[in-house]
Amino acid sequence: MTPSLSLLSRAHIPDGIVFQSLQEELVLLNLHTGIYFGLNEVGARIWQLIQTHRQAPLQRVLDALVKEYDVRPERCTDDLLELIARLEENRLLEINH
Repeated sequence: MTPSLSLLSRAHIPDGIVFQSLQEELVLLNLHTGIYFGLNEVGARIWQLIQTHRQAPLQRVLDALVKEYDVRPERCTDDLLELIARLEENRLLEINH
C-alpha cells in the first residue's frame, strides 16, 4: 500500500525538471517524459517555497502560504496537497512520505 500524501511528506524537484517564469505564471517541463505543466501565481509561489524549503515537510510550505495569503488553513491544505499530488502524478515532483 502506498503511503498517503500529508503535510509531513517532503517534496523534492527531481533532475530533468526545468521551469520558466512567464509573467505571473510558471511553466514546468520534465525533459525525460516531455510532460509540461503550467502553474498560476499561487502555484508558482508553492514551487518557489518547495525550492526554498528543500526536503522540509509540506507543513512549512503551508505555514508560509497561510501567512502570505488570506486563506483558511484547511482550504489551503486541501489545495496544496491536491497540487502536490498532481505534480507527483506527472513526475514533476518526487515525494518522500
